[in-house]
Formats: sequence, C-alpha cells, structure tokens
Amino acid sequence: TFFVLCLLSAAFTPVYVGVVFFGFIPEHHCFSPGVAELSQRCGWSLEEQLNHTVPEWGGHGAGFSSRCRRYEVDWNTTGISCTNPLGSLVGNRSAIPLGPCRDGWVYNTPGTSLVTEFNLVCEDSWKLDLFQSSVNAGFFIGSINIGYIADRFGRKFCLLNTILANVVCGILLVFVPTYLWIVILRFLQGLVSKGCWTAGYILVTEVVGPKYRRTVGILYQTAFSIGLLIFDAIAYAIPHWRWLQLTVTLPSCFFLLYYWCLPESPRWLISQGKNNKAMKIVSYIAKKNRKKMPSHFEDIKFEEEDGGKQSPSLVDLVRTPQMRKNTFILMYNW
Repeated sequence: TFFVLCLLSAAFTPVYVGVVFFGFIPEHHCFSPGVAELSQRCGWSLEEQLNHTVPEWGGHGAGFSSRCRRYEVDWNTTGISCTNPLGSLVGNRSAIPLGPCRDGWVYNTPGTSLVTEFNLVCEDSWKLDLFQSSVNAGFFIGSINIGYIADRFGRKFCLLNTILANVVCGILLVFVPTYLWIVILRFLQGLVSKGCWTAGYILVTEVVGPKYRRTVGILYQTAFSIGLLIFDAIAYAIPHWRWLQLTVTLPSCFFLLYYWCLPESPRWLISQGKNNKAMKIVSYIAKKNRKKMPSHFEDIKFEEEDGGKQSPSLVDLVRTPQMRKNTFILMYNW
C-alpha cells in the first residue's frame, strides 16, 4: 500500500512544476519580413543577421528592446548595404524608430512550448503567469473541498475520483486548441490534483502504526522529489510540450487499478462506525504481513459504542488546544 501510493506522489510532479517545461521561454526576437532574403543575399551568419537587424543585440545580453521591438524599416528596399544596412537606409542608427512585433517572433529552440505556440512573450508574458496561477487557485480551492470529501466519503473514494478527473483533464490539455481552454483545464487539474495527493498522504499515514507515521510521511514526500528528477529526464527527451503532457499523463491511468489493490483506511472506517469492514481490512493486513492480531484489538469496538459515527467539520481544526496549535503552526509555515 505504501509503495503504490508513493508512485502516486511521484506522478504528481508534472502538475505542480510542469510550467518549467510546458512554459519554457526560449531566446526570441521579432520576425521582420524581408530579413531572411536579405541575409541570404548578403551571406550573413545567424549572429551577423541578428547584429544588423535586431535592436540592441550583442550588447549586455538580450533585453526588452531586442526581444520585443523591431526596427521600423523596409528590409525589401533595393540597394541596402550588406556591411551597414541600417546606415544605408537612414544614416543614423540611433534615430531609427522602434515598433512592436506585428508579424510574430522567431524562437531559438528545436522544440515547442506554450510560449512558442501562443506567443506568450512581451506584452502577453502575463498569460504564462496566469497559466500557473490557475493551477495554484485550483490547489487552494481543492485542498479545502476535497479534504472534506475525503473525510465524508472515504480516502479511497476521493483518491479514485480525483485520479480519474486528473487523467481526463491531462489528456484534454493535449488536444485543446485555445489558450483559454488550457487555462480552464489547468485550473480543474489543480482543483483535483492537490486533493488527490493529500488523500494519498492521509491514507499512507493511516494504514501504519503511530510510530511509523512520520517515516512514511517523509518518504511519501521523498517520492515526490524522485518524481521531479524523472520528470526532468522525460522533459529533456521530449522537447514538445503537448507530447510531454501526454507522456506524463497516460501512466496515471494505471492508478485507476487502485480500486482493486488499495484498501480503505481502517481508521476512517472506524470513525464512521463501520467496524466490521475495518476488522476485515486489518485482518488481511496482518495476514499478508505474517503478524498476529493484537490481543486487545477487539477493544476498539468500544470507540464505536461511545463515539458513534463522526461528522467532519472545519471547526475540528480549532476545536482542541492541540489541534489549534497544529493548525496555526502549519498556516504560519505555508
């Protein structure tokens, strides 16, 4: 159970940090009609072409003007000099007016990203931030609502449904043609993914004894770090963002097999008054691990008789002094 949930934790990384590769920003400059023909006629190298035709190129690194502005000249004019093209057009280079990139950009990359496909640079660079902000908004809302669902309907129910929703959104992201739909699907993916990861975290700590909780909790997050390294390697091999999205989403389909191989949390079942189901799961765990059931284990039935079925509430976060302390510490840390 611990191992298969660690696989889930590792597979969560593309949702959390995918913008690094999906939204990769390559070096770029304005596309200017006529420059390619002039460069071919003059026999310029790429660096020479950029030095002659791109503002402020070759100075102190590429800046706003070199990436987002172009010279307002007609490169198709006859008689342009190959050694000093701007000087032959207007004389003083510094007096040439600069204008926006009306004909798009040229990107220095063999692959594709959201940036190159939708031109999310210069005046539209904020749209890339919005792409990631939509995921974070989904995380925020999903953490609250899906946490409630996990408490109300069970860890396994929450886990399977959020896995399914994450897979559907991830696959749709590959095929939608517009930026708006990508942002919407990314928000929905964030809505279910954080809750999915958290439900797995809760489940992995609830199927072990209290003295192992800290260990499995740390290792569950270590699996996330390992997932980061694997995601890096996959992104290095697949430089096209849509193919990368498909590659990291399809393996998540196998997590739907958890329906058959993953038990519900016995602790949650007991909190809901379903002691018989909890006893069956714990007996199965003991059998598989070649352990004997503790002699006092049947005493757990008193919890059902005394407490009965519990209904979760946000007030539970501050109901007792210990819970208040934990809640405020975690809020401060985050």
